Amino acid sequence: MAKVMTAKEAIAAYFYDGATVTFGGFANGLMHPEEIMTALEEAARQGHPRDLTVVYASGQGDSADRGLNHLAVAGLCKTVIGGHWGLAPKLGRLAAENKLAAYNLPQGVISELFREIAAKRPGVITHVGLDTFVDPRLEGGKINQAARDAGDLVKLIELQGEQKLFYPSFPIHIAVIRATYADCHGNCTFEKEGAYAEALAQAQAAHNSGGKVIVQVEKVVSHGCLDARLVRIPGIYVDALVVGSPENHMQTFGTRYTPAFSGEVRIPLDALAPLPMGERKIIARRAAMELVPHAVTNLGIGMPEGVAAVAAEEGMEGMVLTTEVGGIGGVPAGGKDFGASTNVDCILEQPTQFDFYDGGGLDVAFLGLAQMDRSGNINVSKFGPKIAGCGGFINITQNAKKVVYCGTFTAGGLKIAVGEGRLVIQQEGKVKKLIDRVEQVTFAGAYAVRHGQPVLYVTERAVFELTADGVELKEVAPGIDIQRDILSQMDFTPILKDVKTMDARIFREERMGLVH
Repeated sequence: MAKVMTAKEAIAAYFYDGATVTFGGFANGLMHPEEIMTALEEAARQGHPRDLTVVYASGQGDSADRGLNHLAVAGLCKTVIGGHWGLAPKLGRLAAENKLAAYNLPQGVISELFREIAAKRPGVITHVGLDTFVDPRLEGGKINQAARDAGDLVKLIELQGEQKLFYPSFPIHIAVIRATYADCHGNCTFEKEGAYAEALAQAQAAHNSGGKVIVQVEKVVSHGCLDARLVRIPGIYVDALVVGSPENHMQTFGTRYTPAFSGEVRIPLDALAPLPMGERKIIARRAAMELVPHAVTNLGIGMPEGVAAVAAEEGMEGMVLTTEVGGIGGVPAGGKDFGASTNVDCILEQPTQFDFYDGGGLDVAFLGLAQMDRSGNINVSKFGPKIAGCGGFINITQNAKKVVYCGTFTAGGLKIAVGEGRLVIQQEGKVKKLIDRVEQVTFAGAYAVRHGQPVLYVTERAVFELTADGVELKEVAPGIDIQRDILSQMDFTPILKDVKTMDARIFREERMGLVH
């Protein structure tokens, strides 16, 4: 039987200096054990534990204090291997200050690696990460000097005449995950969760490594109370149960609980507020024009989230929106609810979703455009000392049948206006985003060209396409001067052939009429 303990008791009983620990959850609090994380920070400030190796797939945080930000105690972590860092800026600062060895690997690879560890297989062998900063020929996923000093986590190999990346397995000593309910034998259910993440694989990995599994739950009930069909982590994996307080067991960091995120009810889509007119809506509208009936789609965090809002406003129900954490169908949520989906049809475990993504299951993906260069490379992972991380970006962009990047043309003060179907740049952004060479390669244009992958880059004023000859300007917003508003605001000259005008409907207040 699993022991029911307080978070403080669980930390004292199972954590030890130098352990390799994995924490569960996704992005903005989904499936995240916040009660235990809070207790871990308090314990670390008292001097124990120390020198942990932390492994997590999805970034978990609120860009402030919650989630993985609790790990930002000097000496607590010796090494951190994560898929995304942007939501845990406190932890990122320790990495930037070289106070821990920091690695950034593809989120999907890490989530799949837990299964390999559980099965005692050698590791993950995949094409995911080739030609990006994860490739050991570039940076090997090392994001600071301490990691470069610590050594390699990724190896380049050849298998059946093809180059692959090998991500080796290693034992997991402690898994800290979350569920909804547990019975006194440790059987855990997920019925109120908006995602399942990789909790099952993490539990198996720790258990089969001879480690311990700690699960935070909303409530512990008697054995036999739970529907066996809802049990997703069997009690044979679980060592301790911690009951979370309501404020530390929210469905997401933005929403305490809504049954629409966990698939328990469905709500009318017209209840979702439409995006206000502005650059975000303009970009989302043009991007949404790339949706086709029945297309299986992924929307990234940030600017691409607007595509879901536009699709809902336009009544576009002929495509299937998915999230990398496992949601199939419905409308993906944004902001501090990102990762959950309203009216979701199905919730898969994250490693299973990435199996589907890595195999080319996505018809189209919409991702953010932070930096772009003349080769069509994209950087969303590192900007000077700021570590954002790749998240699932590499898995998604290398494998989707088509990729659409979404972002403003410039940053830092851009102001626009629309009227009569035309765009006006009222104030130009101070930072150019289309530059000669990106700081870090999160997406490799050459890789896409070699594999014949269609790639578009959508901004509020222009649309570019990646071709075998380079980046080509394809469309310009009505009212925009190519020389003044485009060429002079980028550091390279794109191919100019047959430049068309963007659809004027994009720049009007009324609905576009995009229903397929």
